[in-house]
Amino acid sequence: MKRDAADAAFSLAVRKRDNWTCRRCHKAYPEKSQGLHAAHIFSRSIKRTRHDMDNGLSCCYGCHSWGHRNPLEFHEWARKEIGPRKYDALKLRASRLDGK
Repeated sequence: MKRDAADAAFSLAVRKRDNWTCRRCHKAYPEKSQGLHAAHIFSRSIKRTRHDMDNGLSCCYGCHSWGHRNPLEFHEWARKEIGPRKYDALKLRASRLDGK
Protein backbone atom coordinates (compact mmCIF):
# COMPACT_ATOMS: atom_id res chain seq x y z
CA MET A 1 0.00 0.00 0.00
CA LYS A 2 1.40 3.34 -1.04
CA ARG A 3 2.38 5.78 1.72
CA ASP A 4 1.19 9.36 1.27
CA ALA A 5 1.63 12.72 3.03
CA ALA A 6 -1.17 11.92 5.51
CA ASP A 7 0.60 8.68 6.44
CA ALA A 8 3.86 10.55 7.03
CA ALA A 9 2.09 13.14 9.19
CA PHE A 10 0.36 10.38 11.18
CA SER A 11 3.66 8.57 11.73
CA LEU A 12 5.39 11.71 12.94
CA ALA A 13 2.49 12.64 15.25
CA VAL A 14 2.43 9.16 16.84
CA ARG A 15 6.18 9.11 17.44
CA LYS A 16 6.13 12.65 18.87
CA ARG A 17 3.21 11.76 21.16
CA ASP A 18 5.17 8.78 22.43
CA ASN A 19 8.26 10.91 23.00
CA TRP A 20 10.31 8.98 20.42
CA THR A 21 10.20 5.87 22.63
CA CYS A 22 9.10 2.32 21.80
CA ARG A 23 5.93 1.60 23.74
CA ARG A 24 6.84 -2.09 24.11
CA CYS A 25 10.56 -2.23 25.01
CA HIS A 26 10.88 1.44 26.06
CA LYS A 27 14.00 2.11 23.99
CA ALA A 28 14.36 5.84 23.29
CA TYR A 29 15.29 7.11 19.81
CA PRO A 30 16.53 10.47 18.57
CA GLU A 31 13.92 12.63 16.85
CA LYS A 32 13.05 11.58 13.30
CA SER A 33 14.89 8.28 13.70
CA GLN A 34 14.13 5.67 11.04
CA GLY A 35 14.43 2.96 13.70
CA LEU A 36 11.16 3.90 15.39
CA HIS A 37 7.94 3.13 13.54
CA ALA A 38 4.32 4.13 14.00
CA ALA A 39 2.71 0.69 14.19
CA HIS A 40 -1.00 0.31 13.53
CA ILE A 41 -3.01 -1.81 15.96
CA PHE A 42 -5.64 -2.46 13.29
CA SER A 43 -4.36 -2.63 9.74
CA ARG A 44 -3.63 0.62 7.97
CA SER A 45 -5.68 -0.76 5.08
CA ILE A 46 -8.79 0.06 7.15
CA LYS A 47 -9.44 3.63 6.07
CA ARG A 48 -11.73 4.50 9.02
CA THR A 49 -8.89 4.06 11.50
CA ARG A 50 -5.82 4.48 9.29
CA HIS A 51 -4.97 7.92 10.72
CA ASP A 52 -6.73 7.52 14.08
CA MET A 53 -4.18 8.38 16.77
CA ASP A 54 -5.65 5.69 19.04
CA ASN A 55 -4.65 3.17 16.35
CA GLY A 56 -0.96 4.11 16.39
CA LEU A 57 1.76 3.03 18.78
CA SER A 58 5.46 3.80 18.48
CA CYS A 59 7.42 0.58 18.12
CA CYS A 60 11.05 -0.06 17.31
CA TYR A 61 11.77 -2.24 14.30
CA GLY A 62 12.15 -5.35 16.48
CA CYS A 63 8.90 -4.84 18.41
CA HIS A 64 7.01 -3.92 15.22
CA SER A 65 8.29 -7.11 13.56
CA TRP A 66 7.31 -9.12 16.64
CA GLY A 67 3.79 -7.72 16.34
CA HIS A 68 3.47 -8.86 12.73
CA ARG A 69 4.79 -12.33 13.59
CA ASN A 70 2.56 -12.65 16.67
CA PRO A 71 -0.72 -10.86 15.93
CA LEU A 72 -2.72 -12.40 18.79
CA GLU A 73 -0.08 -11.51 21.36
CA PHE A 74 0.32 -8.07 19.78
CA HIS A 75 -3.39 -7.36 20.19
CA GLU A 76 -3.34 -8.61 23.79
CA TRP A 77 -0.41 -6.29 24.51
CA ALA A 78 -1.99 -3.35 22.65
CA ARG A 79 -5.26 -3.78 24.60
CA LYS A 80 -3.33 -3.58 27.87
CA GLU A 81 -1.17 -0.72 26.59
CA ILE A 82 -4.01 1.60 25.57
CA GLY A 83 -6.60 0.21 27.99
CA PRO A 84 -9.58 -2.06 27.33
CA ARG A 85 -12.12 0.74 26.91
CA LYS A 86 -10.07 2.59 24.27
CA TYR A 87 -9.09 -0.67 22.54
CA ASP A 88 -12.68 -1.93 22.36
CA ALA A 89 -13.92 1.41 20.98
CA LEU A 90 -11.13 1.39 18.39
CA LYS A 91 -11.96 -2.20 17.42
CA LEU A 92 -15.58 -1.19 16.93
CA ARG A 93 -14.58 1.77 14.74
CA ALA A 94 -12.26 -0.44 12.70
CA SER A 95 -14.91 -3.11 12.17
CA ARG A 96 -17.88 -0.94 11.21
CA LEU A 97 -19.53 -2.19 8.07
CA ASP A 98 -21.41 0.96 7.10
CA GLY A 99 -18.28 2.73 5.84
CA LYS A 100 -18.76 5.82 8.01
